[in-house]
Amino acid sequence: MNRYDLTDFEWRVIEPLLPHKPRGVPRVDDQKVLNGIFWVLRSGAPWRDMPERYGP
Repeated sequence: MNRYDLTDFEWRVIEPLLPHKPRGVPRVDDQKVLNGIFWVLRSGAPWRDMPERYGP
């Protein structure tokens, strides 16, 4: 786990609130996407500096 990633407890709270019906484009790993968003928000870095481990 990285510094700004969601903990297992935080993910268990958030995960049931996400949509689960497949529509259109297949979903990517929601936890990875949210961790990337939170990394940018918590670090204050620009989007272009987001680590590649969070995807495009």
